[in-house]
Amino acid sequence: MLAERFGDRPAVMDSLGKTLSFNQLNTCSHTVATYLVALGIAPGQAVASLLPNSIEAVWTSYGIRLCGAAETPLSSGYTLDEILWCAQLAQFKYVITTTARESELQSAGLRTINIKTLLNQQKKNINQDLLSKALPAVDANTTGRILFTSGTTGKPKGVTYTHGARWTGEQLLKATLPFMPQPGEKILLMTPFVHGASLLTYAWCDHGATVILHDGVHIDQIAPLLQGHQLAAIFAPPTVLAKITSAFEGQKTQSIKCVFTGTQPLTAAVYQKASALFGAHIRITYGKSECVNPITVLDSQATQDYFEQSACGSGACVGWPAPGVELKIVRNDASTQSDTQEADEEQTDGEIYLRAPHMSAGLIDQHGLRPHAPDGWHQTGDLGHFDTKGRLILTGRVADVIKTGGYRVNPDEVEAVLAHNELASQICVTSIASDYWGEIIIAVAENATQGWQEQSRALLSNMSRHKQPRHYVSVDSLPRNPQGKISRRQISKLILTMYRLVDGPYPELQERDPH
Repeated sequence: MLAERFGDRPAVMDSLGKTLSFNQLNTCSHTVATYLVALGIAPGQAVASLLPNSIEAVWTSYGIRLCGAAETPLSSGYTLDEILWCAQLAQFKYVITTTARESELQSAGLRTINIKTLLNQQKKNINQDLLSKALPAVDANTTGRILFTSGTTGKPKGVTYTHGARWTGEQLLKATLPFMPQPGEKILLMTPFVHGASLLTYAWCDHGATVILHDGVHIDQIAPLLQGHQLAAIFAPPTVLAKITSAFEGQKTQSIKCVFTGTQPLTAAVYQKASALFGAHIRITYGKSECVNPITVLDSQATQDYFEQSACGSGACVGWPAPGVELKIVRNDASTQSDTQEADEEQTDGEIYLRAPHMSAGLIDQHGLRPHAPDGWHQTGDLGHFDTKGRLILTGRVADVIKTGGYRVNPDEVEAVLAHNELASQICVTSIASDYWGEIIIAVAENATQGWQEQSRALLSNMSRHKQPRHYVSVDSLPRNPQGKISRRQISKLILTMYRLVDGPYPELQERDPH
């Protein structure tokens, strides 16, 4: 239908200068679907993709879901160990990938489908009979997508969605857009396509508008788009906003109708810089891997009103629940007040529970699939409360998950590796706030001896770069509560009494004057 309506209009453009029309999107995605059907892929069966942000990632995504399979997108930065863990959980047999990763995956026993093979299939018009046939309908309760996120165990967990929930989420996102995209209007997406960028891609393409998909934040590529007023919208988490506003400080662009932001708290400082560049068009949403955007929405005018208050208070305002979304706060002193010194500041907070028609069906961990209770509430792992206007305020994370550079990192996973460092009695992984990165990961060692930093880096060498600490700090003793539990928050505070953060793309810790 999209091809019939929008034909040769551009659907997606990537940073390599390639353009995908709606006609080409239709042909390429159906080629993927028919190829997978010919391989015997059944509805609900997991098929993985390991691709950078590109037009190939887009038509591969459309193709996998067209045939009814369970799309399992993997971050292009995953290490082989991480990919194999995901394969163990999701039970996928095939991975659609590039030539650069193919031999690595095959050496580990995975079956690969080279993206060039699919391109050649399309160019040679092989399976033309299959391309001309309508694909069968898929039951809405069949598994349609598996996403991976950091879990409380320290290893990624799979989040499963039915085709029905996935479709419902896409419709809800479109229904809550601040304006209806028109053919020719462009949105710039720079974050990994495997998560939020894909959701906005589907929404934009459904209206015949154009997605510009970049593989990361590259100022030299962004500059002509902003300065030429070519964009109607942009998706930029706070860390991306910090980079862009620093690069274009003192400038102003006129064409932006909306800056979509979320995934991390937006600080007043970053908001002020963003509104100076883009105008008061900043819109905040709240979403999770377990229940994708939108859970809550704070529209542009409400965002402006919030940040123009004399005092925003602690926490991050993410707005009111989207239609059909239910939220409640469950207060549990034992779980939310783990440090008695912090009890007073958290006494009004609790864990956020939600249920929604587009919520995931369950989680997959090392113990197998754990379905959500029918019509039950989901524990988000986030702490927060409702303000006097009924808006949701996020104040922390139960599991101390760190968000850095657009990634979610579980410090327990990093600590489990560092536990093998015999040059320190104990190493804790924590973070400090950064406008540029969101959070900066820091490893803090207790009673360490010379060489512990080098050994730590060696132990973490096989872990993804975004999970590795940027700095290594040694202290005489780690702060603990009366029960002997280490408080990451107190460690972060301790670091900031010892050092001053010099923020930026290469953040530094400068020792404070003891006097």
